Amino acid sequence: MTDQAKGLLITLIGVLFVVPDALFVRLIDASALTIAYWRLTLVGAVITLGLLVLQGTAPFRAVAGTGINGLIYMFGVGSSGILFIVAISLTSIANVVFIIASLPVFASVYSRIFLSEPISTRMFLTIAAVVPGLAVIAYGSGETHGASLAGDILALGVSAFFAAGLTAARRARSVSMVPAVGVGYLLAGLVILPWAAPLSVPVPHIPLVGMHAAVIIVSSVLLALGPRYITSAEVGLLILLESVLAPLLAWFVVGENPGPYALLGGGIVIGALFLSNLVVLRRRA
Repeated sequence: MTDQAKGLLITLIGVLFVVPDALFVRLIDASALTIAYWRLTLVGAVITLGLLVLQGTAPFRAVAGTGINGLIYMFGVGSSGILFIVAISLTSIANVVFIIASLPVFASVYSRIFLSEPISTRMFLTIAAVVPGLAVIAYGSGETHGASLAGDILALGVSAFFAAGLTAARRARSVSMVPAVGVGYLLAGLVILPWAAPLSVPVPHIPLVGMHAAVIIVSSVLLALGPRYITSAEVGLLILLESVLAPLLAWFVVGENPGPYALLGGGIVIGALFLSNLVVLRRRA
């Protein structure tokens, strides 16, 4: 198997594991902050302890050596982890995943501002298509049952904060930020603990909490490994699968109809990003 095939397979499996993430939020009978607390704490603890056992403190010292970049990355992953759960509790799964798909737009703008990287014509056209798509989704939130503008805004915050973390990671690209994911998640869990009720999860739903954490751990590991062997455009195309499959899974399992506006707006966003990544692949070919 070639490195490219290996990278595609690993990344694809990682994406498939993250697909049910939003569905677990619907299935677990607990408040949004309680679910977020367990998700962040369990995943953060496993990643942190795993690295300590396998590699000691060296990876964490390397992240600390990046200074403000490491702090921004931890804030980005931790805050987006909280906002993701709360957004799903306020609006539809389709709205959340379609809006989060806009993350490359924020990353491009941040790279222009903080890394002095020019925004290509391709990216300008992508942004010009994505923004109207997001506007359609936001408009539909007032017309669709189970959707709300407040949740949409928080989903946009997920994209904005996580993209900021990714931009900081690019400024310190020689250092692996995996340890920062574990620490960022643990710190975020501590921040929201006063407003969470960890022991309020019904006993029959405890296995769901464990499964929720497990799929995030597996996907996090695979999505950290896969992109090492393939291009960012290939990664981008595969990750779009999550934006398509997550709403379909929720529709099938809990009957959550995305509504016509989410489907139209999401189609515009996903279509624009798909074509954008496809252009990159064709140019490199």
